[in-house]
Amino acid sequence: MADELAIDVRGLTKRFGARTAVDGIDLQVRRGEICGFLGPNGSGKTTFLRMLCGLLRPDAGSGTCLGYDVIAETRSIKREVGYMTQRFSFWEDLTIAENLDFTARMYGVPNRRRAVRESLERLGLLERRSQLAGQLSGGWKQRLALAACLIHHPKLLLLDEPTAGVDPKARRDFWEEIHLLADQGMTFLITTHYMDEAERCHRLVYILEGKLLAHGTAAEVVAHARLTTWSVSGPNLARLAEQLRGQPGVRQAAAFGAALHVSGDDKAALEEAIAPFHTKEYQWRPIESGLEDVFIHLMDQSHSGGSP
Repeated sequence: MADELAIDVRGLTKRFGARTAVDGIDLQVRRGEICGFLGPNGSGKTTFLRMLCGLLRPDAGSGTCLGYDVIAETRSIKREVGYMTQRFSFWEDLTIAENLDFTARMYGVPNRRRAVRESLERLGLLERRSQLAGQLSGGWKQRLALAACLIHHPKLLLLDEPTAGVDPKARRDFWEEIHLLADQGMTFLITTHYMDEAERCHRLVYILEGKLLAHGTAAEVVAHARLTTWSVSGPNLARLAEQLRGQPGVRQAAAFGAALHVSGDDKAALEEAIAPFHTKEYQWRPIESGLEDVFIHLMDQSHSGGSP
């Protein structure tokens, strides 16, 4: 079983002064798996990624990444991991090809020129090889960053909000490439705020304030929350939401497009709470709870002191 795991850590913890950024997280990710790492800003996702790839030393916990000890063998981990940060971190006054060549030099990639050309071809960058990185759009910067992450043939990619600020087509193309690489045996741990991207992952992990609150497939995470959700449409939904939020049994009332999603974890209590609002001006219908319903619920429950 251990040989099947690319990531196998327990109790991983990181503190910055009095603040605990990552609080005793256990995580196992199988080789060839795409694991979505979700949570609001400031929840500890980036800190966790940096501990995995050896950029930060954990204050507590143990485990392995690609079979190497996360505390004692960080140099070996760095050679086999690609890390794509939130912000574009390449040299904007160098061309695409020059950026890739520099990255290949840092990793000591053999046959560097061939490796650079193969990276350019794979990510569709060959015709733009002489373009300055600083002149690229968000989607092309993303392709360059991914090409640089892959140039040393890593076994694990840690991607921190890789599609932030890129257009829908670039996001779709990116995820198609990710699934192709996963089919070839590469492992991914990807942070994202997009629910459609979360649903593309094989498994999900959700953390809040450094603590792991949910994990499993998208279907398992939704089922475990045991939420009942109704969709309601009609006039002045903002006023209706305020009225509903004060009712016992209503865990959340959140706008979704032209409708309101009203959820609770006690079906009978929820139906009793919304019964007075079943008037002619509103159209109510029960719906399947979605990932976003569940994650909003987890956030609200944590902030109110409830147990997930």
